[in-house]
Amino acid sequence: MDTTLTRNFCIIAHVDHGKTTLSDRLLEYTHTVSQREMTAQHLDAMDLERERGITIKMHPVAMVYRAADGKRYKLNLTDTPGHVDFSYEVSRSLAACEGALLLIDAAQGVEAQTVANAHLAFAQGLKIIPVINKIDLPSANLELCMRQLEDILTIPAEEAILASGKSGIGIAEILEAVVKRIPPPRWTDYPATRVLVFDSKYDSYRGVISYARVFSGTIKAGDMIMLMSSGQKSEVKEVGAFHPAMAKGKELGPGDVGYIVINIKSTEDIKIGDTITHANRPAKEMLPGYKDVHPMVFCGLYPLEASDYEKLKVALGKLRLNDSALVYQAETSVALGFGFRCGFLGLLHMEIVQERIRREYGIEIISTYPSVVYRVKQHGAASVEVDNPVNMPDPATIEEIQEPTIRASIHIPNTYLGDMLNLVMEKRGVCEHTDTLDATRVMLTCLLPLNEILVDFNDRLKSITRGYGSMDYELGDYRASDLVKMDILVNGDPVDAFASIVHRSKAETQGRALCEKLAEIIPPQMFKIAVQAAIGAKVIARDNVREMRKDVTAKCYGGDITRKRKLLDKQKEGKKKMKQIGRVSIPPDAFIQVLKTNH
Repeated sequence: MDTTLTRNFCIIAHVDHGKTTLSDRLLEYTHTVSQREMTAQHLDAMDLERERGITIKMHPVAMVYRAADGKRYKLNLTDTPGHVDFSYEVSRSLAACEGALLLIDAAQGVEAQTVANAHLAFAQGLKIIPVINKIDLPSANLELCMRQLEDILTIPAEEAILASGKSGIGIAEILEAVVKRIPPPRWTDYPATRVLVFDSKYDSYRGVISYARVFSGTIKAGDMIMLMSSGQKSEVKEVGAFHPAMAKGKELGPGDVGYIVINIKSTEDIKIGDTITHANRPAKEMLPGYKDVHPMVFCGLYPLEASDYEKLKVALGKLRLNDSALVYQAETSVALGFGFRCGFLGLLHMEIVQERIRREYGIEIISTYPSVVYRVKQHGAASVEVDNPVNMPDPATIEEIQEPTIRASIHIPNTYLGDMLNLVMEKRGVCEHTDTLDATRVMLTCLLPLNEILVDFNDRLKSITRGYGSMDYELGDYRASDLVKMDILVNGDPVDAFASIVHRSKAETQGRALCEKLAEIIPPQMFKIAVQAAIGAKVIARDNVREMRKDVTAKCYGGDITRKRKLLDKQKEGKKKMKQIGRVSIPPDAFIQVLKTNH
């Protein structure tokens, strides 16, 4: 097909604004999927995606559409995730497109992630087609959406298309707008073959399958290709397109989006964002890929059964191919045995990876408390990066500890402004400025420590705003803060699984809560055991594990009190002696219970 009749576009929006439902209607309208095979959220392949109603992985699909001008167009669509944790998936989709449908929920208006995704698309130079979705809802407010489109996103309101993914309103208008407004594929006249790898997955039978967008030249089975970042050469086994299932084809030409099966078996050899070219006629310069993503949240993952360690290693290796933002390295813990230190983009990303390991690979795992990467500046030495509290240098050598911050854009109804500012202050944040978006909504720009938003910030934001608040954030600078390493001691011995880096003002509260929880969960021992939270040598909180006690006075009935006292003193001496030589064994499920309730 002529490249002037090809259009590459993606759908971008905030979470739950109807991207996947709209893509279902586009598939139906273009007869890409027959009515018999059609399912709701057809492009969401994972059970997890369907259960949660969110898109986790981008999904490409090729459609053929006969436009009003009588010509047949090839439309390559990519459905993208909306959650802030998966914005790297969105940026990769945008790199393979010339245009984007920007969805806005008619009832909720422009949200935080709508703005973030629109800016990503503007930065890539894409043509944006605004679509106001869900116009059939009783609570739809079209006038507000039009005004926000102009005021916040600076897109003319007359460009907007009114649609409903559920009832199929406006689908024909969207397809005509794609054909008329989005330009044909760019950079097709480059003299050598250049193909962008924007995603890949691992197949146990065929090896690595790369999702690719051809910018110039053609690629077919039997070609010898070269990966430009590493110079590695390999043979192409198969090429094809997505309809939406993989369909084998003869070749992929300029502007096409499809898959390439390369004779590569290792997940580490192919890099997402790489450029593929012909080995005998290589291109001089790579395609502008996308920047490497850096994990923001770290935690330890350990198998419940020590024998599952190798299975966990294989599972992480395969997930790493499908998910370039996941990083991991082996580590050991006295309490939990052998495991891996893993880096994620955020808490949802961490949750999804853990759930996929449990479901797809059948491995039961436990994760340690999530933490971030701190920079520790030492006296007369270079600063070091610490992502695990156990690796914190000696406090005497530390000059200052810097923590990562985020710049958050928080969209909320203005009635909840006071409560929201209280939450930001509680999390050690600063509100830099407030912008009024319209009569009912405001946008706060806040600077917050990343560590403080890890666990419950998003949940509390939703509960404060009755579900109407939304947040988008980007990583800010590192700043110095009064941080300390808090150890948990059981019978005087530190337990590495519970070590954490906390702000000094919150150490006592967190330490006390953790000690109480541990004292409840550790089973009673033969002698009294102290569970303590300590900063260096200073104990800041303490609780005791219950002790088992034999009733040594049971044989005494009546008689003088000194007989009972003598027996009790003898028992006391025995327990004292036992305490000096005794060891406390904490069962693994105690760790698991504490770590589960901590999340």
